[in-house]
Amino acid sequence: MREEQVKQSAQIIFEAFLGYNEEFRRISRRAVSRFENRQWKEGQQDTVERIELYEQWILAALEQIRKALGSELEDKAIWAEIKKEFSQLIQPYLDSEFMKTFYSSITRRVFSTLGVDARVEYIALDIRPTAKVETPAPSHSLHFRGSTRFLIDELLGFYSFNVPYRNIDRSVRYIAAEIDNHWRSIAGNRPLRKVQALEPVFYQSTRAYIVGHLEGDDLRVPMAIALQNTDNGLLVDTVLLSESEVSMLFSFTRSYFHVDLSTVADAIVYLKTLMPRKPTSELYTVLGRAKQGKTERYRSFFHHLGESDDKLIQAPGEKGMVMAVFTLPSNDIVFKVIRDRFAYPKTSSPQEVKAKYNLVFKHDRAGRLVDAQEFRRLEFPLQRFAPELLDELLGEAAATCKIDGDFLLVEHCYVERQLAPLNIYLRETSAEAKKLAVIDYGQAIRDLAATNIFPGDLLSKNFGVTRHGRVIFYDYDELCLITDCRFREMPQARSYEDEMRSDAWFYVGEDDVFPEQFLTFLGLDEDGKQIFAEYHGELISAEWWRNLQTRLRADEVIEIVPYSKLRPTVSLASG
Repeated sequence: MREEQVKQSAQIIFEAFLGYNEEFRRISRRAVSRFENRQWKEGQQDTVERIELYEQWILAALEQIRKALGSELEDKAIWAEIKKEFSQLIQPYLDSEFMKTFYSSITRRVFSTLGVDARVEYIALDIRPTAKVETPAPSHSLHFRGSTRFLIDELLGFYSFNVPYRNIDRSVRYIAAEIDNHWRSIAGNRPLRKVQALEPVFYQSTRAYIVGHLEGDDLRVPMAIALQNTDNGLLVDTVLLSESEVSMLFSFTRSYFHVDLSTVADAIVYLKTLMPRKPTSELYTVLGRAKQGKTERYRSFFHHLGESDDKLIQAPGEKGMVMAVFTLPSNDIVFKVIRDRFAYPKTSSPQEVKAKYNLVFKHDRAGRLVDAQEFRRLEFPLQRFAPELLDELLGEAAATCKIDGDFLLVEHCYVERQLAPLNIYLRETSAEAKKLAVIDYGQAIRDLAATNIFPGDLLSKNFGVTRHGRVIFYDYDELCLITDCRFREMPQARSYEDEMRSDAWFYVGEDDVFPEQFLTFLGLDEDGKQIFAEYHGELISAEWWRNLQTRLRADEVIEIVPYSKLRPTVSLASG
């Protein structure tokens, strides 16, 4: 009986993962027709559906296991046997680390206690790093035979769509010229030897990407060919030819790619060669494998914690009224813990804050929202905390943070990539960099608005700057939908007394927004205000926001260009 229960339970989890994975791939494969038929709204719905899959399959498997184990559900001895049996089932699979994460998601729900138990679950620190995967990802590899044009013509021949390639010769000439110019600029007289690209096409929002690299004797250059499907047919929108440009496509601020990968770990290893500075956790996440991304991030951080000796400290920037934020100076992530009580004038609840983060998790981040990962029951060595940080967590987040022996137990937190706070960046950077940051600050607000997101609190302290100089919003407690706001002009004062009042003399509803006041609430100095008004003056107009609302309510998908630099567009359509 017991042996049967063990085998049955292991098989339930194994088959549940296979079912989840196949469903994930089935939804991902829809991206081809979404792109070909320009079904952008349906593509966004696919993203949400795919995100929700994991929890659905976990809960379904858990229900079956409850029936299989009955009163022995929380018997650790039988789970130790189930783990052993499950390990045998997954041993042949390249993506077995995915399966271990899936298994541990179930055991964490069965044994909802702090800490981990290696007898019944897989510990992230012991899961094989993806870097050890040696199986090459399926790709097209072409050797140079005298002409870049011939090389690119052959490469594009591997990728076909129901929207036909037309005027292909012009497109090939353009791509080849871009490659030749870039290669000469970085390689001089050294020859181009090969072009290689992954077989699957990567789909994100309204674009399709052929992702690969150029190769010489001692040089490897990332490459991404961006395709756009317009009313006039397929367009080569740009060719990205640097680690920085390709890395921004795979950013932690972007929507997840839809790409049909038979196995994932081998693709991750290949992408890592194109973007060596990109954390493996972020690559998993941007491919839609958020749980595996969490596992990788956990492993990476706690491995680093064990090999470093600096103290966890309060994160740089102004102290948040809603979140206590801490970081390890030698690492690039921050931990955000919800405070027990929010400082005035914040009126939201912890539950409402969590709902905002959940909204962002399922929303098109458009390169302007940080992807925050939710963690529960983390253990940190007490001795690694700076005294002032420990006092803050125990005093202001006591419902979440508790001491247990030599550890601080954090019941719930969000983990994000650390960014330079925009307000500090603007104070410390050069005049030219400041101008560029203020311009991108306004563009960030525009991009968020195009996805139906209003930050709520526009102060520069709530935005950060990436290593690429991109301005990103990361404080979500007042975030809301554009379509839920009421954008109003400031009423004219009725008298001198009205003008002199410190509070509003007119009624202000909870959802009322007055764009005319934005410059006052950005936290910019006079030079910054002038730059903002020059480049983004329409954002100060209530009419501009109401016109945007009309477009959003009509279900228009407003395109956001996912690259910092556009090259001339070349049509693949006849003409």
